[in-house]
Amino acid sequence: MREEHDLRGTIALVTGAARGQGRAVVLSLALRGATVWATDLCAPSGTAPYPLAGANDLEETARLARSVGGECHTTELDVRDPEAVNWLVDHITDTSSAVGILVTCAGIVGYAPTAELTDSQWADMIATNLTGTFHCVRAVLPGMAAQRSGRIVAISSMSGRQGTPHLAHYSASKWGVIGLIKSVALEYAERGVTANVVCPTNVDTPMLHNPALYSLFAPDLESPTRQEVEPRYASMSPMRIPWSPPEAIADAVDHLVGDSGSYVTGSVLDVGMGSAARMP
Repeated sequence: MREEHDLRGTIALVTGAARGQGRAVVLSLALRGATVWATDLCAPSGTAPYPLAGANDLEETARLARSVGGECHTTELDVRDPEAVNWLVDHITDTSSAVGILVTCAGIVGYAPTAELTDSQWADMIATNLTGTFHCVRAVLPGMAAQRSGRIVAISSMSGRQGTPHLAHYSASKWGVIGLIKSVALEYAERGVTANVVCPTNVDTPMLHNPALYSLFAPDLESPTRQEVEPRYASMSPMRIPWSPPEAIADAVDHLVGDSGSYVTGSVLDVGMGSAARMP
């Protein structure tokens, strides 16, 4: 049985940590004793059709982590900026030790028919979801390899396991994350570093609950509400559950970053409420 505080002495870096899945991951790691660096953009992305998290959200994540006895540092970070990512990882290493756990939750979603996607929508999606993940992974790998220990978990999506109408740029970015992480797993398999992917389906976060996404799945309704779209979301899941809590994703990460994940690398862990059963 896993002990609650089995990550003491480990430095964890979590992106997209201001709310939702990222916040749940920060709280889980803090509860297990890791020293967590929680980061988020804390600014508009440019193309996401819903408000992103702000600085107050990020500070609330830190407050919650500290309330359970955890150590949590916060910094605003644009994962699209490689120099900013490299600076932060170097700063963490210089002030404490190399990053031992990386969880990349930073991401955006948007929608449009493929033929109507603009260059800026495509570029922003790929830059945030895929290239941003790459920047973070590349930055932590030398330190992990040097200490011959590291856990990388990238958050992809069930849309990264299949095509999704009106979400071609999102599916492409999340599918790319899987290819990236599988390649890292093979390159670093003999150096003590594991690299895995978690693929959530619908999660109860602001990324899911906003007018733009509601209208995508309920185009016949004018200004659909959460209550009105709930049965639509539930119908997508074999379990007939509309959305999972963010803590379900944190539980999957939990499994992969501790001793229980020591022999797991290059894997994709679906948190899909049964949707993975429909895939080859």
